Parts: sequence; C-alpha cells; structure tokens
Amino acid sequence: MPFSEYIPNLLSARSILDIALVFIIVYVLLKLLRGTRAVPTVLGMVGLALLYWIAIAQGLATLEFVLRSAVFYIGVLIIVLFQSEIRQALIYFGNRVRIPLLRRQRDGLGENIYDEIVLATTTLSANKTGALIVIERGVGLRNFIDAGVQIDANLSYDLLVTIFNPSTPLHDGAVIVRQERIAAASCFLPLTKNPNISRELGTRHRAAIGITEGSDAISVVVSEETGLISFIEDGEIRRNLDTKKLRRLLLKAMDMPATSTKEAKKESLKDPEKSALSEAESKVIA
Repeated sequence: MPFSEYIPNLLSARSILDIALVFIIVYVLLKLLRGTRAVPTVLGMVGLALLYWIAIAQGLATLEFVLRSAVFYIGVLIIVLFQSEIRQALIYFGNRVRIPLLRRQRDGLGENIYDEIVLATTTLSANKTGALIVIERGVGLRNFIDAGVQIDANLSYDLLVTIFNPSTPLHDGAVIVRQERIAAASCFLPLTKNPNISRELGTRHRAAIGITEGSDAISVVVSEETGLISFIEDGEIRRNLDTKKLRRLLLKAMDMPATSTKEAKKESLKDPEKSALSEAESKVIA
C-alpha cells in the first residue's frame, strides 16, 4: 500500500482508538513496573529480543534456533517471576472497570465506624503503641483472616485499643476489618518487595505496604518508635498524618463523603454519643 493511501487509514477513528488503547496499556504496565524488581528482568528480555533480531538479520542459524526454542520457557519464566506484578495489574484494572451496582453493599453504619478507627489510632499514637489496621475492600483477605485469630466482632474504639495493648497476646500482628467488623487479629502479612522503600520503615510498615500491593486493601499504621500515623493505599504510603487527614483519606478510600464541620456540629447536638466522641478525640490530640 502506498504511503499516501496509508495515512488516511491511520487517521481513521478505529485506528486512532486502536493506537490509544495500546498506548494506555503500555503506559499502565510501565507505571506498575516502575521502581520494582521486574525492571531489570524486562530489560534482559528486551536484550534477548534484540539479540534474536540480530541473529535473523545476520543469518546466525544456531543462535536463532536456540532463542526460538527458548520462547516457550521464557513464557513460563515470565509467569513465575512476575506473578505478583501480574496479580497487581489485574487488581488495578479490575478496580477501575468495576460496575458501581456490583460494589459490595455496606451495612449502613457509615462514617461512625471509621471515626472509631481514627480515634483509636490517635490514642495509640499518643501512647506510642504500635498498631496495624487493614481494611478489606473488593479483594477478599480470607487467607490472612483464617491464619490469624478470628474475632468477628463489632468494630469499636475500646476493642481496637485493647487488642494493640502490648500486654495482650493479640497485639503482635495486624487487625483485619471486613464489612465494617473486626474479622481477625494477630494476622501476619506479606512484606513488600519494593527496593525503593525507605530503610527507616520497619516490618510493620513493610507488611502494611505489602498487603496493599497484593490486594486493593488499605492500611493504617502507628509507629511504635515515633508514634507517627501512616496511611497506605496501592503501595503508596502517606506518613505523619493528623486526625483530620487520616479521616479524610479513610472516607475517600471507602467511597464515603466526608461530613463537613457544620454538619458534624449539628449531628453532635442531636447525638450526645457522637458529641462525647468528638470531645474525647480533642483531649487525645491535646
């Protein structure tokens, strides 16, 4: 086909859509691979592909035969080496194409449940008590729940503070929240394999990042050494948060609109328990 006839076909709506989809897929894959251990492996495979092209161009029959025979094994190698990255990519796409009507229905407890988490986290931070709270979203965490100590109790400030008390047997490990209930405690999570994570972060923070890399869960961490509060989503950590920032991030991650200050004051007048909760939170912060 002459080049003059190829350009109109290239500029057709279908071709533009085709190129745009390929660009988006390549961009997302590169974004997911950036900063991971998969980058050197990908560069090695690109080098093998270049070597195979040179073998064909220069007529190197033996090298071409060896590389062509290794294609099947390279496919298996990709699955083995990149299983975590492949799982993360599928979760990434799944979370962004899910239909709103198919999202998990919540039990209607709303913001109050996450206020309990914020208040407990603030108290633990003031006392420099280490804590790790994982909130399940679309991807189930049943394997980790079954491996921990199953509780299946209503989520409350008192229970969270009690669990993470250093003198209790359940303080070591993570608490997993499922459908706005504490599903299990003393759960052990996979550590992140991201080489770019700061060395200042200990095992608790690395586990909090690791669970968000292998699922769409979110994590809240309280440092035992500094008392700093961190929020992790999609493997990205936000550190040194105050109560308002943590609450805003939690509600945003759980697709809940944050109540404004004026609305909160009106509701506190109607609900004495919520008013007492706000007063207790201000005392902890002070």
